[in-house]
Amino acid sequence: MKKLILCFVALGMLNACATDAYTGESKVAKTAWGTGIGAAVGAGVGALIGGEKGALIGAGIGGAAGAATGGYMDVQESKLRQKLTGTGVQVARDGDNIRLIMPNSITFKTNDSAMKTSANAVLDSVAQVANEYDKTRLQIVGYTDSTGNDKINIPLSERRAASVANYLTLRGVNGARMNTYGAGAANPIASNATEEGKAQNRRVEITLINAQ
Repeated sequence: MKKLILCFVALGMLNACATDAYTGESKVAKTAWGTGIGAAVGAGVGALIGGEKGALIGAGIGGAAGAATGGYMDVQESKLRQKLTGTGVQVARDGDNIRLIMPNSITFKTNDSAMKTSANAVLDSVAQVANEYDKTRLQIVGYTDSTGNDKINIPLSERRAASVANYLTLRGVNGARMNTYGAGAANPIASNATEEGKAQNRRVEITLINAQ
């Protein structure tokens, strides 16, 4: 039975390998990963209920569910990468979630929460995908560099996150699907010891979360 369950995972992984068109690296597609894991879990549950036959049925159901979860986010990731290529926005995949890292250079001026017009086209693309895939929730977090203190940085980062959410609302994204948060100088992605690093830390991140 263990060999049978492992076979379902192996079959999913066999079809999972692909080349990322953006990095040229070999990677495991989330859809196939979800199919393999879903099949394994389904097979395990099915085996407990009905032996080998139950494992086969459970694998089919679990694999379909896993593929649906991974595939829903895979398509969104692909569309966002296509639309945001060349904009300066970094698209990162964290499990089933998609994280969009928007640098301050295209979103806000220093110490300002009024969005630059250069952010409009980026957020228009995000809104288009978010409206098409309405079972996705959006978490919007504003960040600053380490200059100043939390009394200044946290409210500023909160206003920036709110500005992004307000713009997306104007583009048709349901406000109930979004939550905003100001993290201030927390969670830096670069060193605050250099101006270049500080510039990277001044950002807004939009995480698209699978709510299916």
